[in-house]
Amino acid sequence: MSAHTHDVVPASPQVRRHARRVFTAILVPALLVTLLGAWVLWPTGERPVLETSPPGMTFPTVTVVEVFPDAADPLRQVRATMADGSSAWVQVPPEYLPEIDPGDRVIAADLGSLGTPETGLVFTDFVRGPPLGLLAAVFAVLVVAVARWRGFAALLGLGISMGVIGAFMLPALLEGKPALPVALVTSSAIMFVVLYLAHGFTLRTSTALVGTLLGLLATGFLATWASGAAHLTGLSGEYALDLLSYAPQARMSAILLCGMVIAGLGVLNDVTITQASAVWELHGSSPDAGWRELFGRGMRIGRDHIASTVYTIVFAYVGATLPLVLLVSISDRGMLDALTSGELAEEVARTLVGSIGLVLAIPLTTAIAAWVVRSGRPAPTTAVEPELVDVGVP
Repeated sequence: MSAHTHDVVPASPQVRRHARRVFTAILVPALLVTLLGAWVLWPTGERPVLETSPPGMTFPTVTVVEVFPDAADPLRQVRATMADGSSAWVQVPPEYLPEIDPGDRVIAADLGSLGTPETGLVFTDFVRGPPLGLLAAVFAVLVVAVARWRGFAALLGLGISMGVIGAFMLPALLEGKPALPVALVTSSAIMFVVLYLAHGFTLRTSTALVGTLLGLLATGFLATWASGAAHLTGLSGEYALDLLSYAPQARMSAILLCGMVIAGLGVLNDVTITQASAVWELHGSSPDAGWRELFGRGMRIGRDHIASTVYTIVFAYVGATLPLVLLVSISDRGMLDALTSGELAEEVARTLVGSIGLVLAIPLTTAIAAWVVRSGRPAPTTAVEPELVDVGVP
């Protein structure tokens, strides 16, 4: 009668310590470069102020009571109630008149000494604060309710990211700082905060961060090349000349380049953390799988992710520029001429640059993740063949 026993050698922590040392050697210098770049590029001048109204003009909020679209006098088409209960006429541009209904709250300009008693108030915009605030509250509650602590951390990271953009990136661009360093420093700082805050200080998070930083570098240099090679000036946008008149030091081409990098930041973060998590789960279900197998299985997930995310990027830009797309659709110019001209060419370049950075980041992150999980694999099982034992059976 023979018996077999299997002694499993416990996993050595040395291999995981090796992975941590490698990540430390990569991420600590990257963080130091980011902080140094922020210090060197930090804006020092005063931000220009855009004056939107002359002295003496006020903007009261009024409630629409009646709408007379067929009234002969354009100054007597919308009657509203002021906060003190008094009645006033609101002058509304013809294109906005069909959008106004009784009960709407609008912001109107009181011209004061600049106007006349016959002018009354002038429509400026709708009051959108309450519905947008409600949407933001519902979003925040759902994120925290579903994702719990990670959801709260993600919202906190989002707030910090907006602070980085507002305190550093925007003033730096207004001062004419070089676009690529500003974009990379901003993106790197945001990713260090967002990833570790939302996902914790783990090897999985570090893997996603390294993949994200590599994708950002590829996106940044590709955006620089595309902006120069395609002569993308950033001057075709409707606000470009207005911005230059108030901030003459700003360079529209630099702003366009920085926008290309920032635009792909969220999607890039999404795919890298997803790929890292996918490889970790694959390793958990198949601990004995080799690096090549893990990479291959991870890339099968990555290919689906690439396909769906590219659609997401393209549809997002189409939706954001839908009025421009509609104008192109009725233009007498050929489709190729339309796609390579002016503002539409900038959107095409933005989409392609973001998509290429995304496609490059997925295999890089998958390869790094497969290496990390394999580095923590337990030593192979050793089978021990004991000698046959005589148990006294004749």
